[in-house]
Amino acid sequence: MMDLINAIIMGVVEGLTEFLPVSSTGHLILTGELLHFTGDRAKTFEVVIQFGAVLAVLVLYRKRFANLLNFKIGKGSGLNALHILLAMAPAGACAVLLHSFIKQFLFGPQTVLIGLFAGGFLMIAADRMKKKVVAEELDDITYKQAFAIGCFQVLALWPGFSRSGSTISGGMLLGTSQKAAAEFTFLVSVPIMAAASGMDLIKSREFLTVTDLPLFLIGLIAAFIVAMIAVVTFINLMKKIKLSWFAYYRFALAALFYFIIL
Repeated sequence: MMDLINAIIMGVVEGLTEFLPVSSTGHLILTGELLHFTGDRAKTFEVVIQFGAVLAVLVLYRKRFANLLNFKIGKGSGLNALHILLAMAPAGACAVLLHSFIKQFLFGPQTVLIGLFAGGFLMIAADRMKKKVVAEELDDITYKQAFAIGCFQVLALWPGFSRSGSTISGGMLLGTSQKAAAEFTFLVSVPIMAAASGMDLIKSREFLTVTDLPLFLIGLIAAFIVAMIAVVTFINLMKKIKLSWFAYYRFALAALFYFIIL
């Protein structure tokens, strides 16, 4: 029974934090420590429930993804597949090269706390140093901006830094609106997360057992439902509040877990 409760809690945490600039990886690692749900089985579970969050974005942005499949490229074509590929390239290349190092040395409470603080400072800097908005909507984002935002996404390879936090901050520093940067982050995250999670799942396949199927399925469903709600809510928040508020939350969370765990 405790495993099922842990699965629901972890699924809710994943769905709530995956697309917010607060680091889902950091929250999962820290929550796992508090629940004493750690080890190879727990890591495999975390990989599985990420697919629930990915599925939520696919459902919410299904029309946008369908348009991307047309591969319309050129001036005036709006956001297209090339934008996504350009944004994926930097982090994708670094992830392949550094995957083993990151998994072995960077996945732990201490590195997460560093990532929470560092990512928070970047978000505050983005709020204070952001450029004049030249890309108000998704379709206004240029190829150059897409690639540069992808370079910021490399920072998210450090657990706790946050994929959405780094890319939204990068987008704002490059002249996109908070809303456009957030939505672009969602679209780019789907193929990156699917590829990374798929790679991890293949490497962890020995920890996938029939007896754990209910546990994994419950966590995945919880992540999917909560992520659907979180994404819609977050987009509305991006129209009203500054990114810095999420940075202050990160600082408070890091301080709290520093005294609880370390």
